[in-house]
Amino acid sequence: MALRPRDELGTELGARLNMDLDDVVEKIRARHVRTMARSISTLERRGAPARDLVRALQPHLGKGRTVGVTGPPGAGKSTMVDSLARACRARDERVAILAVDPTSPFTGGAILGDRVRMSELENDPSVFLRSMATRGGVGGLCPACADAIDLLLAAGFDWVFVETVGVGQDEVDIVRTVDCVVVATVPGLGDEIQAIKAGVMEIADVFAINKADRPGADEVLKALRLMLSLREDPAEPEPAIIKTVALRGDGMDLLLEEIERFLGLESDEASQRRQRLAQRVESVLREEVLALTRGNPHFQDLVDEGVERRRDPYTVADELLRAWREQAG
Repeated sequence: MALRPRDELGTELGARLNMDLDDVVEKIRARHVRTMARSISTLERRGAPARDLVRALQPHLGKGRTVGVTGPPGAGKSTMVDSLARACRARDERVAILAVDPTSPFTGGAILGDRVRMSELENDPSVFLRSMATRGGVGGLCPACADAIDLLLAAGFDWVFVETVGVGQDEVDIVRTVDCVVVATVPGLGDEIQAIKAGVMEIADVFAINKADRPGADEVLKALRLMLSLREDPAEPEPAIIKTVALRGDGMDLLLEEIERFLGLESDEASQRRQRLAQRVESVLREEVLALTRGNPHFQDLVDEGVERRRDPYTVADELLRAWREQAG
């Protein structure tokens, strides 16, 4: 499919930046900060300009590594990402950080707590830091996160760290988006495993017991090892467990080494990419079908009939899907 010219890209990208799409892509590849920031805003708005940009970036995706950091609130995820970024910069590697924050109820944008905590990194020209609002995402990320990662890989960053919003047990979208998932926990949460059980426990590639200078760190370590011993497939490599004190930088080099070790264990990288792409396509399809069905002029009428008990939810959904198929066919 041919790319649309500038006058069809929309004010979000083409007209606002006064560039055609090829120029935008070249500036992204040159890591022009303002262009990257405005382009990510375009991705967050979704729509045709975002589609065109993602399509144009695909041939330029680099070999950067993507790491997600998740875990319960209070585990020190922001400080951990900050320390990991500093460890990477000490090796002269370029780093991008996507910090997914809760959506502001007033502006619809991100509540910029992570930008405040990581403000020192913004002065480094080889570090790009961006907060993104969840915008209705319920899996710890936001709908445009995967597209933003594509943009940063096309910009040639060696590492892309993604910090999830910190909602607890349902942050499982991250495993579909990055190469390696670090699950952070901390002593003093009461039932330590209760705070990281269910899906979050199962998606970890590396565990980090942060604030390990606090009492109870050894108990967390024992509880994690016990939980891992009960896995369904004990033949799979066991995730490493690293003690860290991110605020001081303690254990961060070892954590980075374990992340790299895990990435080196990925024996079938093509299969992993295929699986993540398939899941990403499914997400796009859900988003598009939902948008199209909501755009049906009879959507509210059908919902009202459901409220009045004249239709059940399945009949309402079937009717909307039937109309969507007719429109698509």
